[in-house]
Amino acid sequence: MRTVLVTGGAGEIGSAICRKFAENGYNVIATYNSNSAKAEKLLAELNDVIPPSGLRGLHNIFHAPTTDAQKLIDLKAFVAEKYGKVDVLVNNAGITTPVQHDDLDGLTDEWIDKIMQTNFRGSFAMVRAMRDLLNKASDESNESSLIVNISSIAGIYGIGSNVAYCASKSAIDSMTRSLARALAPKIRVVSVSPGFVEGEYTKNFDPAYLQNQMDNTPLGRFANGVDVANVVFSLATSMTFSTGNIITVDGGRLLK
Repeated sequence: MRTVLVTGGAGEIGSAICRKFAENGYNVIATYNSNSAKAEKLLAELNDVIPPSGLRGLHNIFHAPTTDAQKLIDLKAFVAEKYGKVDVLVNNAGITTPVQHDDLDGLTDEWIDKIMQTNFRGSFAMVRAMRDLLNKASDESNESSLIVNISSIAGIYGIGSNVAYCASKSAIDSMTRSLARALAPKIRVVSVSPGFVEGEYTKNFDPAYLQNQMDNTPLGRFANGVDVANVVFSLATSMTFSTGNIITVDGGRLLK
């Protein structure tokens, strides 16, 4: 049975990705940072899923902030013992805060560091921690294992919740290209780059900003977690000759 590890698994996008893989018979490990209640709820939902084959995966949650080096060591040991390998790693954990791009004083050094440490450094640290288990999956299946970095069109377009967030997503896309080259052929690496994703976090934004984003999306709606999950799952199962790509899930936002 194949195994997927999803960081930030209890959030809007992460939980949709976890459910998609559970519905298709994967073992699912979801990491979380601070919201244990949401993680426990997700685990209960995953354990209720019955795939068409009838064979349920072995699902787990694990407290592992991606900025905590010791926690990542503990996570690797846990995954190695319980599952032996990782077929798909989804780097989904990320943070941001709304700050107008022209408000240079409003974007504090503290927030710049937090965003870069979690979004970029944390994703790289997770790849570093799981590389051996990804290689093991590749060796056993004779197919490339997969890393999906959840990015954002903010990294391409420079429009997003704040300047540092845009920079962090651009860094993730650059890392995707570098690692796709460095880790091939055993490991594929792809960025999935959504536009604005509707969810709980939407409440943090000014309604006028949200309307502007909607008006500038040719397909006339925001993405949701399922939209992103479908692309991630396709990369794992169908788009198996893709690596180093930046795949947008934005309803055509970049056309405007």
